[in-house]
Amino acid sequence: MTNTDPFIATFQQWTDIFMHRSMRKFIHFARESGLSMSMIGTLFHLNKKGCAGVTNLGDHLGVTSAASSQMLERLVQQELILRTEDPTDRRVKQIVLTEKGSHLLDEGIRARQGWLDDLVGILSREEKELIKGALDLMISKANQLEGSIE
Repeated sequence: MTNTDPFIATFQQWTDIFMHRSMRKFIHFARESGLSMSMIGTLFHLNKKGCAGVTNLGDHLGVTSAASSQMLERLVQQELILRTEDPTDRRVKQIVLTEKGSHLLDEGIRARQGWLDDLVGILSREEKELIKGALDLMISKANQLEGSIE
């Protein structure tokens, strides 16, 4: 079913282009790095939260603790995360992102967003100002929605 609202149709077209170009570059980066999307999701989660437990990461990814533990072991071996004991409960392991893991995430983000530099390069100053104003308005309105991101 196609929406007949020209704004929604145009916005959906932009969203499709944005997601396709961004994700294509990011998936290519992940493959070159030898990481699964679950591994990358884990690294991003740790980057945002600072640290997490094995069960928390499993819940976040929607996998069992055993599956999460196996994946985490591969990330430890690649020195992308560090697994330490929780200071309050030695039976619990805390997972943190290493500097190498953080650097890898930064590379992935640059790969995902690189095409935007090319796009910005072909926009005039006036076009950039117009688009920035429209995006600022979209961000403001989106933040008014229930359940908006932080």
